Amino acid sequence: MTAADPLAQVDAIVARARAAQIHLETTGSQQVYNRAAQAAAWAIMEPAHNRHLAELAVETTGLGNVEDKITKNHRKTLGLMRDIRCAKTYGIVRDDPAVGITEIARPMGVIGAVVPSTNPGATPANNIINALKCGNAIVVSPSPKGVPTCAALLGYVHAEFDKIGLDRNLVQMIPGRGSKETTQRLLEISDLIVVTGSQNNVRRAYTSGTPALAVGAGNVTVIVDETADLAAAAEKIKASKTFDNATSCSSENAVVVVDAIYDAFVAEMGRTGGALIRDEKKVTSKLWIDGHLNPQAIAQDADALIAALDLTGEVPAGTTYLAVETGGIGPDHPLSGEKLSRVLALYRARDFDDAVDITRRIQGYQGAGHSVGLHSAEQDRSLVLARTIPTSRVIVNQAHTFATGGSFTNGMPFSLSMGCGSWGGNSIDTNLHWRHFFQTTKIVREIPADEPSMDDIFAGYWREIGR
Repeated sequence: MTAADPLAQVDAIVARARAAQIHLETTGSQQVYNRAAQAAAWAIMEPAHNRHLAELAVETTGLGNVEDKITKNHRKTLGLMRDIRCAKTYGIVRDDPAVGITEIARPMGVIGAVVPSTNPGATPANNIINALKCGNAIVVSPSPKGVPTCAALLGYVHAEFDKIGLDRNLVQMIPGRGSKETTQRLLEISDLIVVTGSQNNVRRAYTSGTPALAVGAGNVTVIVDETADLAAAAEKIKASKTFDNATSCSSENAVVVVDAIYDAFVAEMGRTGGALIRDEKKVTSKLWIDGHLNPQAIAQDADALIAALDLTGEVPAGTTYLAVETGGIGPDHPLSGEKLSRVLALYRARDFDDAVDITRRIQGYQGAGHSVGLHSAEQDRSLVLARTIPTSRVIVNQAHTFATGGSFTNGMPFSLSMGCGSWGGNSIDTNLHWRHFFQTTKIVREIPADEPSMDDIFAGYWREIGR
């Protein structure tokens, strides 16, 4: 093997990972798995490490901001560790004498994880922790811009491994800036693939021949109806939209406001720093260049975004994000899609039913299966969305970015990867979490026969329909 043979390098990395994983599984215990996960968690949560990783991520990717990444690295990891603290992932995890089945947890093997530049520290850490908790090895393929952060993270993980005597080969990464070819090889020779990021990578994962857990694109739409607490809704939307400069797939991209409270809500948005732009061309002409998002505007601080869009002096001082009035939906209306910036599309609906229809059409264009939001005092309206919109999550009266991927104030698993079901072309409709990282062997024992009669099954049918 030479440096000029990158595919052989990938083969060798996975071979080392496989040997380390087999040793971990054959000599491990729940305590060993737990300690491995704790080591990886502390590697990113240790305050000096966390700050270095956040600073490196912003410096090398140009996306997001340092303080929010520090918060994300800390809270996402802390929440995950809460979720897995009592989880059984080794040995007998279920024993049901009534059905005669005992389930034994078994690792997947070698996890291949493709991670994005938007979260080059938090996403690989999340995957690493889940993999180790379940007795796996993991090989990470970061985006080119995320390589320095991922490499630094793995350095911290390996330093913790050295303290507890774990094999560094349990956690590795594709070296250098990687390539489509090396990522493809990883997809093909791993035992399980986890993909967060571009939909191109998602499609490649599903066609690689390896079992895959991949997630869909976000394009969150949130409804504010006439019963909502407008001040609270505006504060939550602002906090969510501006966090880490809208790098999250769970960041609001469109807000649909019912006509009866539209002006009042716009005023509340203005109070929180949301500047109303009535002429959408002022934004679209600069936010997209030759059909692509302007890199000078993507995931930037408010002042940099405003400058990139040539809006300096045209928005109030203290503006933290832009709310752009629009009515169009679809490929000819780019504001209706994901914007990866502190820019919201603002829609005006006649009433709640119209707001639902607008939301359904936006999701049908982009972001189907991911999540939508509702600010309302009418709790039954969330059921309307759940039955009408092609979505896996309806987030009610919460800051969407913080709620979708797990929160200390809701029951969603902490994750940076949201499955979008068949609507989003995914195999899962839940947040990616620890239970996806192990499989089970079933011991099946004979039990007393439980065979129904024909009458047990068909009596009701025969009475109503006939034989």
